Amino acid sequence: MNSEIKTLDIKILDRELRVACPEEERGELLDAVAYLDRKMREIRDAGKLASIERIAIMAALNIAHELLTTKVGRGVDLGAIRRRMSAMETAIDEALAEQDKLF
Repeated sequence: MNSEIKTLDIKILDRELRVACPEEERGELLDAVAYLDRKMREIRDAGKLASIERIAIMAALNIAHELLTTKVGRGVDLGAIRRRMSAMETAIDEALAEQDKLF
């Protein structure tokens, strides 16, 4: 499915940016913008860093750490979940195909 790419004006840490985004991903992008903005404000408000680049790097490191500890430390493996969902989907499709043969 080819989706239309549109531009979206966003604001992160009082800086306005224009980004390209497929229309169906707009909501997720806005959620990501809000999350990143919140993380960057927390770092800035803690007063430890002044430069926007350093704040952005620290926010990226914190978010990457959250992702990795969620994946590894808490036993959640997104790849395994996706594989299991795919296997379940295949099993459901096979079961439905068997049902179709009955009618």
